[in-house]
Amino acid sequence: MRHLIPAALVVLVALASRVAPGQAQSLADVAQKEQERRKAVKPSGKVLTNKDLGSVPPAIVTPPPDAAKAAEAAKTAKPPDAVPQEKGPVQDQAYWSGRMGALRLQLERDQSYAEALQTRINSLAADFVNRDDPAQRSVIERDRQRATAELERLTKAIADGKQAIADLEEEARRAGAPPGWLR
Repeated sequence: MRHLIPAALVVLVALASRVAPGQAQSLADVAQKEQERRKAVKPSGKVLTNKDLGSVPPAIVTPPPDAAKAAEAAKTAKPPDAVPQEKGPVQDQAYWSGRMGALRLQLERDQSYAEALQTRINSLAADFVNRDDPAQRSVIERDRQRATAELERLTKAIADGKQAIADLEEEARRAGAPPGWLR
């Protein structure tokens, strides 16, 4: 049994050495075959560029016909020459940063005021618990309820302010304003 294992190993090594050189290709052979393959492959079709495409006319979107609205619009429509061309404000960096600055300033004010109101509500709650006089407690409770209502209004204003900032960012993006102009 001992003599069988070394003999089997010798046979396997001999077979592996005979097979390996027969399958290996030299780099030169591979390069020559690739060159022949490239010559045999026909060039693909024409390469298209933007110059070859030409211009594409804009799509015309027609709304569904509504006879009553169309007739009314035709009666009240003015010829194109009679419509005055109104220009809005110049949408430069000062325009966008000014609008964003105003929105952020208002949001910061609302947040500061909300924090102050929350402190006041906490103070009124502590005063309410520490008072024994029913008349004083009713005044404190009325003040606490007003402050709570104002805090709810401010919380909504803060959410609206954040939405207004997001809307302005989207508007600026659609208008093509660089993001740096909103800082």
